[in-house]
Amino acid sequence: MMSDGIPTVEELIAGKIAPDRWEELCSRLSISDILHKRINFLSSGELRKFLIINMMTEIPDILIVDNPYIGLDAASRSLFNELLHDIASQGTAVILLLCNTVDIPHFTRFVLPMKQLTVGKMLPVAELGFDEAVAEAAKAFSTKGSLELMPDVSLCEPVDYRNAFELRHCDVRYGSTAILHDVSWTVAAGERWALLGENGSGKSTLLSLVYADNPQGYSNDISIFDRRRGRGESIWDIKRRIGYISPEMHLYFNNGEDTLTVVASGLHDNVGCFRRITPEMGSLAQQWLDALGIGHTARRMFRTLSSGEQRMALLARTFIKNAPLLILDEPLHGLDMMQKRLVAAAIARMLRSENRTIIYVTHYEAEIPPEITRVFRLSRR
Repeated sequence: MMSDGIPTVEELIAGKIAPDRWEELCSRLSISDILHKRINFLSSGELRKFLIINMMTEIPDILIVDNPYIGLDAASRSLFNELLHDIASQGTAVILLLCNTVDIPHFTRFVLPMKQLTVGKMLPVAELGFDEAVAEAAKAFSTKGSLELMPDVSLCEPVDYRNAFELRHCDVRYGSTAILHDVSWTVAAGERWALLGENGSGKSTLLSLVYADNPQGYSNDISIFDRRRGRGESIWDIKRRIGYISPEMHLYFNNGEDTLTVVASGLHDNVGCFRRITPEMGSLAQQWLDALGIGHTARRMFRTLSSGEQRMALLARTFIKNAPLLILDEPLHGLDMMQKRLVAAAIARMLRSENRTIIYVTHYEAEIPPEITRVFRLSRR
């Protein structure tokens, strides 16, 4: 198998951490079953937890963590906070870099807001109260985007299919590891679904079947836009009708392309090999960048952007082709409060089209758009 050379979690941590410490941390973060998994088979949430544990092999004097809650389900965020509180109680100074005030732990002593590369006034929680300190810090968030600049998305292409996709008793397995087992799900044209599930439940794997990115799609009973997979259809015919974003997508754009090129590539589903950008394509890409508040990044290399700017650019890339099926896997991943509001408003505007179908994945259920009325939930195996 191609994955035979990929190390397991056990091989990566060998000699770096005492077994009892490993067991303690895995138990605290509820991932005791990942030891024998190959690292490329971990879900994004499981990988995030593994990296957290790897950082805590010893109890440091100072612990600096950049947005640790991204990709963690609600239970895992709570468990991680308990772990942080215990470490802080033992004398470790903990510094969290966050873009979402919702994630600020209640045991925080000071909040330090930053805005436009400028450090603001430190806010002592004990004096102001937790809610007041958080509210004051939230004033640092701002955006220059405007939905008035957003291209017209009131209509998408006519629907000539009954179901956006059908999964019938699907199984995905890598070696002895079962990722999905006997999963059936039908999404009709125009339906709006939330896909929920704890870390490691197989959400991203399921979506890779729909987006024609998983070769095991051919060994399963799957129809996309009423056409059975494996009957000679082109994957590009499938992708053309799907706007898709995932937490890992930024990893595919590191070859020196500028942001405008990355956004325009969404019109042709290209990754790494870009077609010539016509003036019309460039104009549409610039409109989306302006609407999402990052128009100034158009000619900067994508890899030089901040993680939040990259995320906004990839959302612009997802929205640009006005596809009838939107698959949004953690679309607000890594965005600050104002960016989240702007993107949520853009999604709401796209959902005004009755033809539009959406699959929305999140670990923050409060972020699910009100237009989404159905839920499909996966359980961890």
